[in-house]
Amino acid sequence: MYRTHTCGELRIENIGENVTLAGWVQRVRNIGGMIFIDLRDRYGITQLGFNMELDAQIGEKARKLGREFVVQVSGEVIERESKNMQMETGEIELKVLALDILNASSVPPFTVDDETDGGEEIRMKYRYIDLRRNPLRKNLELRHKLAIETRKYMDGLNFMEIETPYLIKSTPEGARDFVVPSRMNEGQFYALPQSPQTFKQLLMISGYDRYFQIVRCFRDEDLRADRQPEFTQIDCEMAFVEQEDILKTFEGLIRHLFESVKGVQLPEFKRMTYADAMAMYGSDKPDLRFGMEFVEMNELTQNKGFKLFDDAELVLGICAKGAGEYSRKQLDALTDFVKRPQIGAQGLIYCKVNEDGSFKSSVDKFFDQDKLADWAKSCDASTGDLILLLAGNTAKVRKQMNELRLEMGSQLGLRKGVDYKPLWVLDFPLLEWDEQTDRFYAMHHPFTAPKSEHIEMLSIDPKKVNANAYDLVINGVELGGGSIRIHDRDLQAKMFNILGFSDEEAENQFGFLMGAFKYGAPPHGGIAFGFDRLAAMFGGTDSIRDYIAFPKNNSGRDLMIDSPSVISDEQLEELNLKVEIK
Repeated sequence: MYRTHTCGELRIENIGENVTLAGWVQRVRNIGGMIFIDLRDRYGITQLGFNMELDAQIGEKARKLGREFVVQVSGEVIERESKNMQMETGEIELKVLALDILNASSVPPFTVDDETDGGEEIRMKYRYIDLRRNPLRKNLELRHKLAIETRKYMDGLNFMEIETPYLIKSTPEGARDFVVPSRMNEGQFYALPQSPQTFKQLLMISGYDRYFQIVRCFRDEDLRADRQPEFTQIDCEMAFVEQEDILKTFEGLIRHLFESVKGVQLPEFKRMTYADAMAMYGSDKPDLRFGMEFVEMNELTQNKGFKLFDDAELVLGICAKGAGEYSRKQLDALTDFVKRPQIGAQGLIYCKVNEDGSFKSSVDKFFDQDKLADWAKSCDASTGDLILLLAGNTAKVRKQMNELRLEMGSQLGLRKGVDYKPLWVLDFPLLEWDEQTDRFYAMHHPFTAPKSEHIEMLSIDPKKVNANAYDLVINGVELGGGSIRIHDRDLQAKMFNILGFSDEEAENQFGFLMGAFKYGAPPHGGIAFGFDRLAAMFGGTDSIRDYIAFPKNNSGRDLMIDSPSVISDEQLEELNLKVEIK
């Protein structure tokens, strides 16, 4: 056998035992008559000792070792003279009596250490080396434990894990599909699933009333820290349920994961309507770890001669507690922040509440002390606080103020730590109108049911219809979302019609689902959680890449295998994709 123990296993109780270890050389220390080597595997590090005087032949062999050599050693476990209590194996070392070099290694392009000297691009190119580092190993162990605990919880509630197809039909709604040409069906294509949505609904019609799957999904969309072209969902569906059943069931799942994996008891899951979330925070995923709720300031700011306010649809204010000592330089930096093209505000107005109770604003010319005192009262600002105002188009200014609020929360240290604030956001609009295409789009997807009390409104004013939908948000991160589904054929047909589908288009795209509705579709609903985002939250970071074994970069490329790549002319011809250049 290659090893009797792992490199993280030996303790003081093993002294005197003869053991065999195998792993990678972490570092070599040559101090004359002794050579010490740290041997690493997935489980930990054990110090090896080579005594040149006792066995010069093995010692000379040890001198040839470099970082990341793969070796097998045998010897006696002895007590370490200079103990390292920071290591789990730090009280012992192995007195090596036999050494076998299993494979030599080139000098790695970066150090395999917790604090590596490799940049992100070089580490992604050599991802198989980067994965040897402790931080990434711990991330993948965390991801593994989340998956195991998810399956335990779901199995305990009689959910069945059922696999759904990866080669499916492309649909026009939602994000762009990745498409796969079919060799056997010339000119036709599969799509990779953005989610198993229709299949899990079909499983409900088939009588499998509790389904889940930890499933890979694909979306051809622009990337960022919390988005990859291929990602993993905890995908779930239940039959014979209402919204409250879904919320309670999956609140239970999230509580179980936090408690079993992190040892954290989550507080109450608050509930908030989409309308309130947008009005108070300008976001459908508000971070509730701190306040700074929006205050509408139109009555206190307009018709006072200040053009920015007078021309605005909406003037919003927030109170940054304790930020009244911000310098002019800091305030100018905040102004530059909101004027960035990504945010697009026209400008930033501020008002400080001084220690003596007076006020200093950037618009003193237009607002006297009494009017600024009204601002402070409206924003609940007191001595030492800073009031910040933005003005403009209602939809835009809410989004702009959301960005400013989050920035202030970060600057004031209000978004740190492990203070988890879970929130269900409810009653989303069913539809959103797009001015460019002059049509409605489903805010979630076309299979989301309207609130039962709003069904009649679909024929009168679709913009006012709310969806029977819900999102789970924790600390400003949308971890999951779902809805009660349409299970009535006529209502689904009406929904397709409102979305601009002709009867022929609806039949062509979703005829299989509409046909299934004729054969006894039960009321059903579900939810999907972003598994990668969940892992990143548990690990305390924003980026999901370090919780995926082999991620893509921001351009959607795998630098390690150099993908995507061109394919040969022969393959193109076989797939009937060969284009003749005229």
